[in-house]
Amino acid sequence: MGGYVGRLAPSPTGALHLGNARTFMIAWLRARSLGGRVVMRMEDLDHPRDKPGAAAQALDDLRWLGFDWDVEYVQSTRKAVYRDAIEALLSKGLAYPCTCSRKDVESAQSAPHQGEQLYYPGTCRGRFGTWAEAAAAISPRVPCWRFDMRGFPGEVSFVDVFAGSFGMDVSRTLGDFPLARDSGGAGYTLAVVVDDAMMGVTEVVRGDDLLPATPAQIVLQRALGFARPAYCHVPLVVGEDGKRLAKRHGDTRIAGYRANGVPPEKIIGALAASCGWAGEGEHIALPDLVGRFSLSSIPHSPCKASLLGL
Repeated sequence: MGGYVGRLAPSPTGALHLGNARTFMIAWLRARSLGGRVVMRMEDLDHPRDKPGAAAQALDDLRWLGFDWDVEYVQSTRKAVYRDAIEALLSKGLAYPCTCSRKDVESAQSAPHQGEQLYYPGTCRGRFGTWAEAAAAISPRVPCWRFDMRGFPGEVSFVDVFAGSFGMDVSRTLGDFPLARDSGGAGYTLAVVVDDAMMGVTEVVRGDDLLPATPAQIVLQRALGFARPAYCHVPLVVGEDGKRLAKRHGDTRIAGYRANGVPPEKIIGALAASCGWAGEGEHIALPDLVGRFSLSSIPHSPCKASLLGL
C-alpha cells in the first residue's frame, strides 16, 4: 500500500462501548493525522462468543461517530489464508496437533496463572503424525494446532510507540502457544499476524491489555518471514474498580447513547477531552480532531468512564 496503514479491529462478541470507541478514535486519528490509510477488519473468529447482529451494529455505531475506512475485511471469510499459514509452519516443523484440553493445561501449571497466560510445556509435541490422528484419539473433541517454541528461546523485546520498552520470554511464559482450534482455521494470534502482514499494516494501535500478547505475535512473524509493524498500546477506559468496561459498570454502549439522543459530537468531545485534545464539555466532530491529535498528550493512566461526563 505504501505509507502509513493503520487498522480498526472490532469483534462481534458484544456491543461497541466507550472503551472501544476511545481506542478506535486514537487509532483512526493516528492514521489520518499522518495522511495514512485505515483498514477495517471485523475479527469474528471467536464463534462461541459472537453475538448475532453485533458486527453490523458495531460498524453502524462507528459510522455514526464519524469514522470511515478505506478497505474492509471479515476474518471468517479468510480461512484459506490462515490454512496456508498453518501449512507453511508445518512444512518448517513449527506446528503440531495437540489434544490437551484447557483443563489439562491448567492442572499441569507449576505456578499460579492469571487470565489467559497459561504455560504449555509441549506435552503433545511429537505424539501425533497428523491432525486426523490426533482428532481420532479424542473424538468428539477436536485438537488444536500449537506453535513449537523450541527454536525461539530467550526474551522477545520491542519498544512500543506509547508504552515504551516491553519484553517477555515467550518460551518460558507461554511455551508452545495455540494457533488454531480447528484443522483449517485460526486463533487470534495467528489471524492477526497473518492479516496485519497481508493487509500492509505498518502500525498496530490497540488497548494496552494486549501488550503481553505482542511478543508471541512477533515470534510468529519471524517464523512466517513477515515484517514487524510498529506497536502502539494505549490505556483502556475502566470502571471504578479499575477493570476494563463490562456490563457491571453500567450501560456504556454507544447504541445506548444513540437511543437516548446523545449527539455523536458530545461523545467524541468527551473522549477527546480525556486525551487532552478538547476542552471539558466541548462538542466536536471526529474529523475536526485530526489537526489536534497528539500521542504525547494522552495520559498513561487508565481513563475512568465516570470522569467522561457522559
